[in-house]
Amino acid sequence: MLRSMTGFGAATREDGELSLRVEVRSVNHRHVLVKSRLPGEFAFLEGEIEAGVKKRLARGSVTVHVGFDRGVDGRAVGIDADVAQRYRDDIVAVAKKLGVAPDVSMDTLLGLPGVVGGTNGAKADPRDMRKAVLATVDEAVGRLVEMRETEGAAIGTDLAKHAKATDRIVRQIQKRMPAVVRAHQKSLEKRVGELLQERQVVQSADIAREVALLADRLDVNEEVARLDSHLSQLDAFLAKGGRIGRKLDFLVQEIFREVNTIGSKCSDAKVAHWVVDAKTHVERLREQVQNVE
Repeated sequence: MLRSMTGFGAATREDGELSLRVEVRSVNHRHVLVKSRLPGEFAFLEGEIEAGVKKRLARGSVTVHVGFDRGVDGRAVGIDADVAQRYRDDIVAVAKKLGVAPDVSMDTLLGLPGVVGGTNGAKADPRDMRKAVLATVDEAVGRLVEMRETEGAAIGTDLAKHAKATDRIVRQIQKRMPAVVRAHQKSLEKRVGELLQERQVVQSADIAREVALLADRLDVNEEVARLDSHLSQLDAFLAKGGRIGRKLDFLVQEIFREVNTIGSKCSDAKVAHWVVDAKTHVERLREQVQNVE
């Protein structure tokens, strides 16, 4: 199965007082590049997260974002009455000094720093959360992989469609080439006749030799044979799947080179039109393989 290099995956986990959310995004990149955005408490896990992602992905620029909230369970988060009392005492003292009435509401106190969120118990050590964080990251990466595989299947279908269209056009060109040679032969004979104006007889052997040279210049059988090989190999790669983005990229470059050579060899209007169509399909192949892992 093919994989796209773009995708998104997310996972959440509740672990005691800790609520984790991990989001993983990936976009195209020649190699695998991992960027982690972690809270300061989990910075020590950056290396392990990067190694884990690289085990599952071969290409793509991947961003891992880890966020967390501490739950309200009566131990970790609450209202610190001592802090609130100190704030109130200070406000009353300042109001007395200024000669104004102290207007201290509960809403005011709750909005002051440190009143809400005070810790009534010991904070959990982030290192104790290592397994939970890594497991959540792995789960998010797994969902990213699922999305990349879904998109990869769609890309594979599109690649097969354009490869088949390219092959069909090449068959049309191959079938027309004998008629192209005959047309050039008639044109050659006509031009020679017009130039000599019957003042000199041209031997048929001379004409045959020139036609043979012309046919050799117009011969595209080698290019067609190589295209057959490349397109067959492309079908085999698509059937096999896996991490074949770089191989497909190289193969499509070769396909484009052969199509371009056919176009440069033949000046026939119909063939030129078909070559333009073929290049359109090959360009689509080239665009799509850039998205394959």
